Amino acid sequence: MEIMPSSRFRGTWKYIRAFVFISLILAIFFAVMLAGLIAFAKLKGAPPLAVPQTTIFYADDGSKIGESDNGQTRYWVDIDDISPYIIQATIAVEDRKFYEHHGFDIKRIIGAVVANIKAMAKVQGASTITQQYARNLFLNHDKTWTRKLQEALYTIRLEANYSKKQILEGYLNTIYYGHGAYGIEAASHYYFGKPAKKLTLSEAAMLAGIPKGPYYYSPFIDEKRAKARQKTVLSSMAKAGYISEKEAEQAYQTPLVYFRHHEAKKKKIAPYFQDVVKYALRNQLGLDERMIETGGLRVYTSLDPKMQEIAERKIDDIIDPRSNIQVALVAMDPRSGEVKALVGGRNYDKSPFNRAVQAERQPGSTFKPFLYYAAIQQGFTPSTQMRSELTTFTFDNGKSTYTPHNYNDYYANEEITLAQAIALSDNVFAVKTHLFIGEDKLVETAKKLGITSKLKAVPSLALGTSPVKVIDMVKAYSAFANNGKKVEPVFIKKVVNHKGETIYEYKRSSKQALDPDAAYVTAQLMTGMFDPKLNDYTTVTGQSIRKQITRPYAGKSGTTETDSWMIGFAPQLVAGVWTGYDRGETMDKIAEKQYAKQIWVQFMEESLRGKPKKKWKPTKGVVGVYVDPDNGKLATKSCPVKRLTYYIAGTEPTDYCTDHLHRKKSKDTEEKKNWFEKWFPWF
Repeated sequence: MEIMPSSRFRGTWKYIRAFVFISLILAIFFAVMLAGLIAFAKLKGAPPLAVPQTTIFYADDGSKIGESDNGQTRYWVDIDDISPYIIQATIAVEDRKFYEHHGFDIKRIIGAVVANIKAMAKVQGASTITQQYARNLFLNHDKTWTRKLQEALYTIRLEANYSKKQILEGYLNTIYYGHGAYGIEAASHYYFGKPAKKLTLSEAAMLAGIPKGPYYYSPFIDEKRAKARQKTVLSSMAKAGYISEKEAEQAYQTPLVYFRHHEAKKKKIAPYFQDVVKYALRNQLGLDERMIETGGLRVYTSLDPKMQEIAERKIDDIIDPRSNIQVALVAMDPRSGEVKALVGGRNYDKSPFNRAVQAERQPGSTFKPFLYYAAIQQGFTPSTQMRSELTTFTFDNGKSTYTPHNYNDYYANEEITLAQAIALSDNVFAVKTHLFIGEDKLVETAKKLGITSKLKAVPSLALGTSPVKVIDMVKAYSAFANNGKKVEPVFIKKVVNHKGETIYEYKRSSKQALDPDAAYVTAQLMTGMFDPKLNDYTTVTGQSIRKQITRPYAGKSGTTETDSWMIGFAPQLVAGVWTGYDRGETMDKIAEKQYAKQIWVQFMEESLRGKPKKKWKPTKGVVGVYVDPDNGKLATKSCPVKRLTYYIAGTEPTDYCTDHLHRKKSKDTEEKKNWFEKWFPWF
């Protein structure tokens, strides 16, 4: 047995004493700090258990258009009036050691840190019920150390001043369960039409799983995903000893009967628009759903209530109420991108699916302005001529053919100009142009203008066969109204938090996406659909609504077997309308095919009534000359019809029209003959 020398023993004892001393100092320090925190919590007193929660949405004129709670009453019920199942389910899935810790579950925090480090991402949370409640009360989810410290102090104050029963009661009465339901009583009524004290095990497990992701786990949005979450809750309850595995399985297999007619008031003003605003708050501004619904925000939007009312009224007036045809409308300021009106369907209560921003439908001939802009970039002019006749095109190295047809199979069977082609919506001219400049050019132009849908570079793309979104088409057309400057759709102008602090404010910006001169020439080409001077083998496509127009417009209509579109603009407003059936049924009635045009023209006329009748100011690089619409050559005094047409400087025609000179000579001879015959008897 080795005997430790006294010198070594003294050295070891020295380290032991130092360790004990330091440990004692640290223990005293932590004890003093803990006592200080408790004293601070007691000194600060009990924090309030409720805060202002309603988020309010305002229109551009400052009027209120909606609230996040839809006017629903928020219930606060005693914990004794809450089903034991929901209490057990909440504790089991959210904070199993709720009754054991003092606000923080240290073991769980360490486990979460380890798991997150291993995964190199946040895969596990460790917030207790008290911490979540503190966060809900504090109403700030900024990921900063300051916020985390404040949340921790709030948690200590809650634990120091309230019993576990009070904390749990407050948590269950304020947590968000989706669809505007705040607290377990409101959620129980919303989902199952009963008070919280009558919830069954199966119902309680379903509701307890929702707060983790109110939108993601709502059974009204995705029942399959919600059922998977319910199973997780039941499994947690079994592991916690609240129920047996057999009871968990029986509860999971029990069919749930949902209550679809909840007590909350329906949104009355622009419900589809408000949905888009919430989407923007969540996905563009990065706010979580709890903050949006219960954060006491003041959201100032771009909506023009008068235009919105006009849009909804015109849709109701024009579409046959017995018809199942659907509609989408988007109107925006082309200079700022501010969306002034938006309709996503005929009845929000029956179908909240937003056809203005979610649906993708074939745009038909409304796609042609993109094609002709690309063609002008490649050297085409409004006077470029090609033959309009039934044509079969061969493509894909001779493996495929395509035969486009004009409306009613009408063809000029002679040459027409590009200006006529877009005004008359000649499909043969469009496909010829598309193949001549290269199919990739149209795809490139459409993407440049903000079309987000997948586009197939095939001959039929010139006729709008690839489905697109209404909001994207209106955004793209705004660039033509804005001399090639593209703006993104703006729904939110400013957001103020519950403290009155501005947390977001829109700053106006635009991007020069198109050549301004080519964009201006294209916009002028789009005025042709309303100009009878361009009538030829058929009338211009805007003939049916021309008499209702009182100011300059540019636009394009489009019709497929299942879709009808009209998109057009004045300098201060651009609007697009789509009509069709949700399931892609064909529109056989002539009246149905006119709905989009009629809604558009009546909406534009009434929305702009009393406002200046502006024209588009020519860009520096264009020139306007009078041409004969039939041949695109410079008009002479002999031409019976003359039309002012704009060209990129240097591409304007230089040849004069000679088609009518013989008519002038014949007319002059006839006039001389008539004069002689009148005066001959006098002699």
